[in-house]
Amino acid sequence: MAPPKRLLVTGGAGFIGSHFVESRLAAGDRVTVLDAFDGFLYSSALKRENAALLQRHSKAEALTIVEGDIRDDALLATVVAGHDTIVHLAGIAGVRPSLRDPAFYCDVNVTGTAKLLVAARTAGIDRFVFASSSSVYGNPPRLPADEDVALVPQSPYAATKRSGELLLEAWANTHPAARLASLRFFTVYGPRQRPDMAIRTFASKLLQDAPIDLFGDGSMRRDYTFVSDIVRGIEATVRNLDDRCGHRAFNLGRGETVDLRTLVAALEAVTGRTARVNAAPKPAGDVDATYASISRARDELGWVPEVSLADGLRAVIASLR
Repeated sequence: MAPPKRLLVTGGAGFIGSHFVESRLAAGDRVTVLDAFDGFLYSSALKRENAALLQRHSKAEALTIVEGDIRDDALLATVVAGHDTIVHLAGIAGVRPSLRDPAFYCDVNVTGTAKLLVAARTAGIDRFVFASSSSVYGNPPRLPADEDVALVPQSPYAATKRSGELLLEAWANTHPAARLASLRFFTVYGPRQRPDMAIRTFASKLLQDAPIDLFGDGSMRRDYTFVSDIVRGIEATVRNLDDRCGHRAFNLGRGETVDLRTLVAALEAVTGRTARVNAAPKPAGDVDATYASISRARDELGWVPEVSLADGLRAVIASLR
């Protein structure tokens, strides 16, 4: 991305955000991170560790870290100005917790996104990338799921991500100069991953010789996508904004689907250990399968995933050890 860009990255101290910011700093961009450092899903100390890592590996003038909430209008008015692109990764994630507090998810994920769009318009910023999720598909009528298939969200979290996409779609219809993209991430994993996610949970328990809870009969399938591939996908999307106006949704996934039993076997192969597995009920809100069609991202962004599941799992195990 030349010349260097001035990026505002919301949620930049999180898992995906910190990897993206790290990549853009290495490329010479100037980055402002806006992050609430909340501890809703996991300890805020992990996000502060990510922020400290970014500060250690960047020039002082290249990185600014602001602690604050995307729902804070006054803060947004001061932080957003002066950037050319917003990469909006902030939000409350998690299918299962959203069942317990859907109003909170709507407030942060939907209202927060709307406030950020307004702040971007006020600051004259027309380039906006939104982190959506494969959860918007629910249980689609066909797999692999392409971006035009019917969307039937199965959880409040998924509904908030779909609502964010619709906000961007409406924004594009009323702001002709806007350059907007929604990225549907498919089960992202890698170093710094949230502790509650399956791969990190399974890997940690396997290394500790602790039992693994396997939901349902182990047949649930996910399209596991390594974080460096997601980072390259975001970067390709930012470049693509130069070539068009309007709103476009893109799947970013590995383009493969793996069931839970196969995932555990793959972790056993990487670690050389044998898992102890407990059967557990399938949680409410979890879909049967995710599986991305990545043709649009390949054809329009020039992006294809590079990291195999085996190589990605090796990286996760190395980081945990």
